Amino acid sequence: MTLPVENRRARWEPIAWLLFSAGGMSAALFLPVLVLLFGVLAPLGVVSPSHEHLYSVLSNPLTMLVLFGVLSLSAFHWAHRFRHIMSDGFRLRPLAGVISIACYGVAALGTVVIGAVILQV
Repeated sequence: MTLPVENRRARWEPIAWLLFSAGGMSAALFLPVLVLLFGVLAPLGVVSPSHEHLYSVLSNPLTMLVLFGVLSLSAFHWAHRFRHIMSDGFRLRPLAGVISIACYGVAALGTVVIGAVILQV
């Protein structure tokens, strides 16, 4: 027995909303701190912007995990928001399936790239 398309889509909707809300929350909590550190305090000389200092901070596994979480969840936050803008805002609801696959696919690919870049440090 197969479920109608509406019921199959409804199964994935809570996961999409979970990633959306987690991405928005992590971006709201952590991105202002990163902007403060690297956009204000480092240029003012309060935080050492030397390569050795940044490498030691970024090579910490906890820092890698936080950066990966914030950046990947922000990608899924973008994907969910952009999906709804395209479907509802531009009235492209007949293409909702293609738009969903494209948006979440880009976010998943971005997550893989983010992980690869962070592991290079």
